[in-house]
Amino acid sequence: MYNKNSNKAEEFINHEEIMRTLDWAERNKNNIPLIESILDKAKPRKTGNETHCSGLTHEEASLLLACDDEEILKKVYALAEEIKQAFYGDRIVIFAPLYLSNYCVNGCVYCPYHYKNKHIARKKLTQDEVKAEVIALQDMGHKRLAIESGEDPVNNPIEYILECIKTIYSIKHKNGDIRRVNVNIAATTVENYKKLKDAGIGTYILFQETYHKDSYEKLHPTGPKHNYAYHTEAMDRAMEGGIDDVGLGVLFGLERYKYEFAGLLMHAEHLEAVHGVGPHTISVPRIKKADDIDPSAFDNGISDEIFAKLVALIRIAVPYTGMIISTRESKEVREKLLRLGVSQVSGASRTSVGGYTEEERPTDTEQFDVSDQRTLDEVVKWLIELGYIPSFCTACYRAGRTGDRFMSLCKSGQIQNCCHPNALMTLKEFLEDYATSDTKSLGNSLIEKELEKIPNEKTRQIAKDNIKKIADGVRDFRF
Repeated sequence: MYNKNSNKAEEFINHEEIMRTLDWAERNKNNIPLIESILDKAKPRKTGNETHCSGLTHEEASLLLACDDEEILKKVYALAEEIKQAFYGDRIVIFAPLYLSNYCVNGCVYCPYHYKNKHIARKKLTQDEVKAEVIALQDMGHKRLAIESGEDPVNNPIEYILECIKTIYSIKHKNGDIRRVNVNIAATTVENYKKLKDAGIGTYILFQETYHKDSYEKLHPTGPKHNYAYHTEAMDRAMEGGIDDVGLGVLFGLERYKYEFAGLLMHAEHLEAVHGVGPHTISVPRIKKADDIDPSAFDNGISDEIFAKLVALIRIAVPYTGMIISTRESKEVREKLLRLGVSQVSGASRTSVGGYTEEERPTDTEQFDVSDQRTLDEVVKWLIELGYIPSFCTACYRAGRTGDRFMSLCKSGQIQNCCHPNALMTLKEFLEDYATSDTKSLGNSLIEKELEKIPNEKTRQIAKDNIKKIADGVRDFRF
């Protein structure tokens, strides 16, 4: 029986409930009046100076996904854009992954790090190598990292991860520093999540890969990741361990996308019901080619059109949740998805261990092929040319605006009063310290225009003063 308040994975991600939902959605996919009423319910509504959005249940969102009416799809896209603008504006947060180790004891059949792969080069960064990688990332202009590691209790124990986090935060190079480390490592214990919290991490990210239990167990035939319940309940343990912000995601292509979509939203509903706050982010990776992995071996791949529809509906269903698209996707795909709901992108990513310090792009330790291979400066320039504000801001973490405190600001629409000026100030830092002359010129013009959009006069003046200080070589990271 479906019970979003349960702490048991097979109750809050209930197979029978998903199948019932998909059957109901299929039977009602041509019920245009019902669909129109759901779209109307999801529209942002202003009360005084605040904007509110109801979001959608997994049933309602699944019905919209099932509907293939072209006019409805246009309305879905328009609504996704409206919601994205209402809560995230034109800001796009930028980050980079940092791969620490590809040693892994799991047998995941879609990942080249699986333990049976004997020809992939296995590598684990020393602390000196971590430092070199971080300096290379700082020299690009990155301020926010997501650390990645295979699951191996001997080579990659929690003590190693914690030591790497300490090293990353300790490195101050020229004007560079990493202000926030997000963590994407295997499911672990409440005790270990407490250690990660104490280490000052930002968001804990863990992809479910697939919510279909039978498929999950077949795709993870060996290793600790085989345990579906332990993996699926990880976010509950993370929150019990004090981590406020968690990030969900499925790997689209492993199972039927409608099933995964319903399961993903049910997981978000569960977190909201039990912990009072839903996921901080949702990632939407698609399976890609890698070392000994052929995506065509999996028969649930999705087209770019379906992918765009999924992103738009996630934005409508969970309007306050950040959405992440990585360099797995091409420039063209990322450009479309930015408009429909994505609020965070990676830039100049390397998905190999030690990839940022090697002269040529290494492929022998890559987790997946990178589609968007542009430099960070090129990504920043591209975003500016599209009218977006590239943001390197991490102020919410430093100011304690995490978990329900962040969500309350976001749900009221007031988060933009913090994020908009902070985005401009961190963009100014990038322009002064790292940008090419063309990017700097475009960025300064954008900042000048966007400063006038800050509604509070006092906040606007503070932002102007700080931007002048940054131009004069002063660095004040409080904003």
